[in-house]
Amino acid sequence: MTTESNIIEILLIEDNPGDVELTCEVFAEYKLKNNIHVVENGEEGLDFLYRRGKFCDAVRPDIIFLDLNMPRKNGRKMLEEVKLDKNLSDIPIIILTSSEAERIDINSKCYAHSYIIKPMDLEKFLETINSIKTFGVDIINSMPAPDEK
Repeated sequence: MTTESNIIEILLIEDNPGDVELTCEVFAEYKLKNNIHVVENGEEGLDFLYRRGKFCDAVRPDIIFLDLNMPRKNGRKMLEEVKLDKNLSDIPIIILTSSEAERIDINSKCYAHSYIIKPMDLEKFLETINSIKTFGVDIINSMPAPDEK
């Protein structure tokens, strides 16, 4: 699943540059030592997962953060495709959504593991990330403080 150094491979599928920046800032601010790979839509997300085209050397992500409303292939279609593929269906997926109605739709299909309502509140975001431990992925894997080395 992960490398020997316990670095988690995260795939962020998000078309909003501001949300991408916020997500990366949260991981950097809390010194979470994980690799974040960013793609802008569902088609690129599937190319990354299937290692096609410019993503032929992509790593298998340990977890996916997926925006639902994107151009080209939207998050709903991508989510369904990933969860129906026996080689990918075990990857936990956290939905990034902008409304409570989308959350209800997500829960009714039972494809996603959790969700975060945007705009992302930092406290809620960290709470959700911390809860991911229940899916067997410990994202809260901080780098040691300088005096702990």
